[in-house]
Formats: sequence, C-alpha cells, structure tokens
Amino acid sequence: MSNKTLIFFYGTLKRGFPNHPLMEDLISHNDAIFIGTYITDLHLPLVQGPYGIPFMLNLPGSSRHRINGELYSVSDSALRRLDELEGISRGHYERLPITLRSEDGETVEAEAYYGHRSFAEEMWRKSGEEGYDAYTEELAKDYVTRDLRPQDVTFRDAISLFCSKVN
Repeated sequence: MSNKTLIFFYGTLKRGFPNHPLMEDLISHNDAIFIGTYITDLHLPLVQGPYGIPFMLNLPGSSRHRINGELYSVSDSALRRLDELEGISRGHYERLPITLRSEDGETVEAEAYYGHRSFAEEMWRKSGEEGYDAYTEELAKDYVTRDLRPQDVTFRDAISLFCSKVN
C-alpha cells in the first residue's frame, strides 16, 4: 500500500453490512487492511437518517454512547473511493480526526466519516437526541440501497426532508 490512513467505520462498511463488499474489494487489491474492533473515546451521537443510513455526528458529549466499529488501514487510492462513496464533495459526510480505544484500552488516532456539520444538530434533534452505541443488523434492516432510492431527489434534499418531517 502507498500512504496509509487509519479509518474508523461504524456503519454500512463494517463486516456483514451492505457496503462491506467495497472493503472486501479494497482488501483483495491490497488497498485496505482490517486492524480490529474499536470504540470511540468520546461519547458521540450515532443516528439513522433517510433510507436507514447511519450517521455519526461530531457533537461530542451530547450522547451517552461511545460508538463501536471497525478500524482499517487504507491506501490513498482506497481513501479516494471511500470519499466518493461517503459523498465528501457533495456535503453528505466529512472525514475528521477521531480518538479510539481498543479492547485493552490502548488509544489510537484515526479518521472517521461524520454526518456533515451543516445538518448534524438538526439530525440530532430529529432523532429525539437519542442514538445508538452500534449500527446493528436490526438497524441495517431499514437500509435502502442506492439503486432503490428515489432517483429524482438528491441525497442532500432527502436529508433536509427527513429532518423537517414531523414525527
């Protein structure tokens, strides 16, 4: 691998979840290596947005949960593919630093994809300021793949509609 970046995944890219085939492809081409399971050092919100998509929100201390996930080392070319999937250039997510803890308490500095700051607080309020400590198989049942989502609505518009909808 070329330059390596440690990336924490908490949602659909984890093993056994809908977008993990991308990680399998990256691993098979020596562009990613699974490091292990980790938990966030800080308490952060993890919520579900439109189409059952998980969002970790960069609102430290506003949740009672630390989030469980997986740590990978990825190449620069893998990072470009991941940034594209996560819609970095379209304001869906932003990749920011995060501190993680291993099962034995070791801390690691990495990066993670957070729901974009432009809608994070609104999405947290929409979730009733209740989140999860892990994206589970049960939560993943609500996930709608891209090919089954409405094609006439941008994802940013779907987020706005989701946040503005009255419960």
